[in-house]
Amino acid sequence: MPEPTKKSGSAFTKKPKSLHVCAGSTAEFTAETAKPEVKVKWQKDGKDIQASNKYIIKQDQTLHTLIINDASKEDDVVYSVISGTSKVKFEMKIKGQDGKDEKPSSKPEEPVGELKDEAPFSTSEKEEDEIVTVITPPPAEDKEDDLATSTPSPQPPSDDSLPESAKGRKDSVWSLGEAPPDDIDKPEDTPRSTLLIEKPQSGSVTVGGDITFIAKVEAKDLLRKPTIKWFKGKWMDLASKTGKHLQLKETFDRLTKVHTFVMSIIKAKDNYAGNYRCEVNYKDKFDSCSFDLEVKEVPEVSPSIDIRSAFKRSGEGQEDAGELDFSGLLKHREVKQEETVPEEDVWEILKNAPPQEFERIAFEYGITDLRGMLKRLKRMKREEKKSEAFAKKLESAYQTDKGGKIKFVVELADPTVELKWYKNGQEIRPTPNQKKYVFEHKGNQRILVINNCTMADDAAYQVMAGDEKCSTELFVKELPVTITKELEAVKTTVNERIELDCEVSEEGANVKWFKNGVEIPREIRSRFRFKSDGMKHTLVIEDAKKEDTAVYSAMTTGGKSEAHVQVDLKPLKVLQDLTDQTVRLGKPLVLHCEINPANIPGRWYKNAQLIQGTDRVKITHKGRSHKLEIENAVVDDMGDYTFVPEGYSMSLNGKVHVIDPPKIHLDSLNYPENTVTVTAGNKLRLEIPVTGQPAPKVVWMKGERVILDTGSRVRAESFPDHSTFTIDVAEREDTGMYKIVLQNEAGEDSAQIKIKVVDIPDPPQAPIVTEVGGDWCSMIWETPLYDGGSPILGYFIERKKKQSSRWMRLNFDVCKEKAFEPKKMIEGVPYEVRVFAVNAIGISKPSEPSKAFVPLAVTSEPSMLVVDEVTDSTVTMKWRPPEHIGAAGLDGYVIEYCFEGKDEWIVSNQELIEKTKYTIPGLPSGEKIFVRVKAINAAGASAPRMHPHPILVKEVIERPKIRIPRHLHQTYIRRVGEVVNLLIPFQGKPRPKVSWMTNGQPVDPTQVNIRNSETDSILFIRKADRKHSGKYELTVKVENHEDKATIDIQVVDRPGPPEVVKIKDIWGENVALEWTPPKDNGNAEITGYTIQKADKKTMEWFTIIEHYHRKSTTVSELVIGNEYFFRVFSENMCGLSEEARVTKDSAMIVKEGSNYKNPDYQEYDFTEPPKFTHPLVTTIAVSGYNATLNCSVRANPRPKVIWMKNKIVIDNDPRYRMFSNQGVCTLEIRKPCPFDGGTYSCKAINDLGEAQVDCKLEVKVA
Repeated sequence: MPEPTKKSGSAFTKKPKSLHVCAGSTAEFTAETAKPEVKVKWQKDGKDIQASNKYIIKQDQTLHTLIINDASKEDDVVYSVISGTSKVKFEMKIKGQDGKDEKPSSKPEEPVGELKDEAPFSTSEKEEDEIVTVITPPPAEDKEDDLATSTPSPQPPSDDSLPESAKGRKDSVWSLGEAPPDDIDKPEDTPRSTLLIEKPQSGSVTVGGDITFIAKVEAKDLLRKPTIKWFKGKWMDLASKTGKHLQLKETFDRLTKVHTFVMSIIKAKDNYAGNYRCEVNYKDKFDSCSFDLEVKEVPEVSPSIDIRSAFKRSGEGQEDAGELDFSGLLKHREVKQEETVPEEDVWEILKNAPPQEFERIAFEYGITDLRGMLKRLKRMKREEKKSEAFAKKLESAYQTDKGGKIKFVVELADPTVELKWYKNGQEIRPTPNQKKYVFEHKGNQRILVINNCTMADDAAYQVMAGDEKCSTELFVKELPVTITKELEAVKTTVNERIELDCEVSEEGANVKWFKNGVEIPREIRSRFRFKSDGMKHTLVIEDAKKEDTAVYSAMTTGGKSEAHVQVDLKPLKVLQDLTDQTVRLGKPLVLHCEINPANIPGRWYKNAQLIQGTDRVKITHKGRSHKLEIENAVVDDMGDYTFVPEGYSMSLNGKVHVIDPPKIHLDSLNYPENTVTVTAGNKLRLEIPVTGQPAPKVVWMKGERVILDTGSRVRAESFPDHSTFTIDVAEREDTGMYKIVLQNEAGEDSAQIKIKVVDIPDPPQAPIVTEVGGDWCSMIWETPLYDGGSPILGYFIERKKKQSSRWMRLNFDVCKEKAFEPKKMIEGVPYEVRVFAVNAIGISKPSEPSKAFVPLAVTSEPSMLVVDEVTDSTVTMKWRPPEHIGAAGLDGYVIEYCFEGKDEWIVSNQELIEKTKYTIPGLPSGEKIFVRVKAINAAGASAPRMHPHPILVKEVIERPKIRIPRHLHQTYIRRVGEVVNLLIPFQGKPRPKVSWMTNGQPVDPTQVNIRNSETDSILFIRKADRKHSGKYELTVKVENHEDKATIDIQVVDRPGPPEVVKIKDIWGENVALEWTPPKDNGNAEITGYTIQKADKKTMEWFTIIEHYHRKSTTVSELVIGNEYFFRVFSENMCGLSEEARVTKDSAMIVKEGSNYKNPDYQEYDFTEPPKFTHPLVTTIAVSGYNATLNCSVRANPRPKVIWMKNKIVIDNDPRYRMFSNQGVCTLEIRKPCPFDGGTYSCKAINDLGEAQVDCKLEVKVA
């Protein structure tokens, strides 16, 4: 069985975002991957970015960073980051000193607060980059507006010019119903078929305007109206949101046969913008279309805050009315003034209209939920009754400021009535020494005073007078937070610490910090830290940089403070200048200088050309020290070197001279310890660079033997700038030390090279499985005896099921440890594991498989824990085994109980029990206990299954009741030899007496086994025989009460062969056969016959016809000159008969003369009166489930079929559906009730006669 695979997704858990930076500043992009070992590649305009002083690439575990220094116009392009198959694009926009973009954009500016939702999403290279967007909050919503009930967006600053980072809550950007960001990389499914001939198109509308979307479906090939659904985003169904602002209509043009579906949005609002979808379904056909709605803003006016609309309660007039919606407060800063259009109150119209006008009014005002409308209207009318307890009720709502005082006053009609006050359903009780709530009495007035109101007092209040109550709401308005101490400007130098602090008017207030109008994100790995101490709030910038120069601002709900921060460079001082150097060829070259202040970057130049860091040339900077290191100096390294500190006009200069004695350059080969490793059988060719002037003489030696250039398999060749050493076919004897000697007039140089011939390692020994879990195991193994001459790099592990031959790799990166933990195995299935050793040469052969092991886990909790019986001192519980037991099996159960009001659980059974029923003894009468059960196996104890209610220890008498399983309501059919095992549950207390009868006689215990328990009875037949067929009656009796049930058992077997098979006629290439039904039909109806033929010469049988229903047939296309035998098998529900009946005579196909005379046939009269070939069967149906009655009739001409119930014709009754197909007549009764029981008849009538069949239908309540 193949291992389950995960769906491919994006490799990035955090994606880089597009930025706007000023020219000359530094930009930083950050991406985060799911795993630390993932390799990441950065690109600019499709080309790979190499690390340099311009582009700095860093990696810290899963965090990958790209830093671009000295941003210019050339950097205003598209960048991308790639990991595997995932690619994310982003942009860097360059601004001038005035903050405007230097590079004009050819694309139109996207609407503020709107996020593109392009489809399909995939992980290909065309994946769109993520854009930092500004979320502009919509105005305060209408309480009937359900289109805007998505998750509220975070509150932005009041200044429209300040963009807001979309790094708040995950749903802050995706609040319009779009799919969450995790779904971006998932491809969308393609539609199965096309239904829409006109699709809705994307559009835009201004706030307060109307817009209509139209979809058309052609009904030419449709038998009924298709189903259409409108969605906002991916999951919000708009069918339940129709009303004042949304209307759905549909029409049908009979001439063009086109369905037109219209969605109208009336008085659009800001948060209606987003992606919409239209889905059309018809049977197995499906079509969908997505479109966008853009809502444009209107000019702003001064905000006006209505605390009651801000604190509106969602769902007014619905079942969930009363829940507070605080989204209004989050959006009150940019409330847009809508045109005040006089609106009619539809509820006043409905209250004054007669009931017969309700449907017309609902259609006129776009109300589709008529049932909800009637419920609300009924509730409104009920509220108009005059109160008997209150002479004056509370106002509908009260408002006060935070810290203020509010007074609730009611006037009672009867001053003696007891009065209670409630807050959110909890009674308000007076307590001593408490001045929060004050209760006052003034005549018939009752007053509740709440002092020092806080946001916790914002709630719903009720006052109860006797059985009457009245309600109100208290809205506590939070005063805006102002800034009492402004920010101060700061001027400092780089690498210093900056602190900006301000004070606000209230402790614990929310303060947002901005840099150049952009909100500073609160991230963990950031140089920006935020501190709050009472009313003092501080922004700390660690290790200040030059790009930190900006205008910083702090914003509260009631104010804003700004301050300018200037970060300058420190004066430069040279502590150590560059010096001229002379170095030998091949020796390291180090140029070093020191400047103050520290951490000032710089650039190195050689002959006025910029030097880039490579593997040979390393540029380092640590504190004040700057170094340029060249590992092996070459002649080209000579020249004038200059170091220029970044941001300063000063430069440091030095000259380098290189001398060139004879030298062997083995370092360039990058062989550790001058050891060359080659695989046995491969070719080795070493090219050793040499230098020296004049050209040196080269000699290769192994020991005392000189290697010549005329050798066949091993040879050495010399050239002016290098020498080559070649081994055509490496052998193990070639391992050893080789010496190369250079001589010229300037000197002599020599070096030794070790050649090592290696191979793949030996396989490890068989691994050992040390521990096994539910779907995992732990395994260890030993190092191979021979490592192939190369160190072992790691191991690959494979596993397979024991019965399978397919091995599966478990790790794609080598495991460096000698232990591993395979996971995701199937519990209870035997597995084997094996190990491969890996060295630098390759992978060894696999080890021997480990011993087979089976993963085991604890079972799931037991199910269906119920009380079976209760006496004065015992409680009997029963349950069902756990749904998941696993390979460890089930050892037994532990039953625990606990008295009500106590926490101590008492174990009732000291030893495990295997049965799913247990009686807890020794309980005190009248006590209440809780009971729970745990399943135990070799892996431990499962989670407990606890009875949800306490159990009273007291015996209860219960009448007997048999609960026959649904499949036994009809005839129970089994084949001969099969096991009959029927479990019939029943109930009754005390234990009922059970008896079985068959055909009026007690059941013979020698033929049928009966086992009875307290709750069920089992009828068991080990090998069913046809004599066991019949009706079995079960009687359950408790004292004078009893209950009976009848079960019909039918045991069937294969039929016998047909009695006689005859050849009736032979003509041409045809043979007419005829046979008679078998004597033994196997106690089941004969469903067909199978006819075979055999040539007399070969006697090989071939099937001609299968599942043939008639008792005669004609076999055609026989070969002239051959002689055939024929045989026929009988067939019923059990299959073909074991034997076949063969024709006694053979049929010889004789070649006749060319003159063939057709025999005269009399025309057969196919007309016949109606005859039912399959009668109606008495049926027992369950109330609430559809029931069907079936019969088959044969007649010619086609008869008229009439259904009757209790001899009354069934006609035009929607509860009945009648079908007739190929002579099979069906009556379907939809969700019958006990009144549908009775005698049903089916009558067939044609010109030759009529026929009728009857049956009884009994409907039982489930």
